[in-house]
Amino acid sequence: MKKSKLIFLSLIAVMLFLSGCIKQPVPALDREAERREIARVIDSCIGWFKTKDFDLYFSAVAHDSNFIAVHPGNNVVRGFAQVLENAKIFERPEFQYVRHEINDLNIHLSRSGDTAWFFCMLNDINTWDGRPANWENTRWTGVLEKRDGRWVIVQQHFSFASE
Repeated sequence: MKKSKLIFLSLIAVMLFLSGCIKQPVPALDREAERREIARVIDSCIGWFKTKDFDLYFSAVAHDSNFIAVHPGNNVVRGFAQVLENAKIFERPEFQYVRHEINDLNIHLSRSGDTAWFFCMLNDINTWDGRPANWENTRWTGVLEKRDGRWVIVQQHFSFASE
């Protein structure tokens, strides 16, 4: 009786072990829903300025030292700490949002569904002390990662079409 019980328990243990080795089906990724969410995050990275919603802006970018944003000229933002520092200028009342347009947005999602990259043309229309402070016909590219269930921009590059 003890031997048959031991064999039975051993068989159950082997079956439990083997069932853990079998790949469980992964829920299908709704790629279109992911693209819509990515587009929302991309828009938030610029559109936050309309109401100066800094929380919306900060939610769109990675909160670590690996974040990088390359702006026209020699301005490179490295890390979230520098994002926070640079954001102070947008608090100034002289800096006012007029409108923004994102055109020709192309979003590509990795096979794994946790990385995306994009390209678009940006018109970011603002004023500084009543005078135009615009980025027009600006090429904007970037990379996003899905971290803890939400998309964040980890790298972005802006350049003017005239350059």
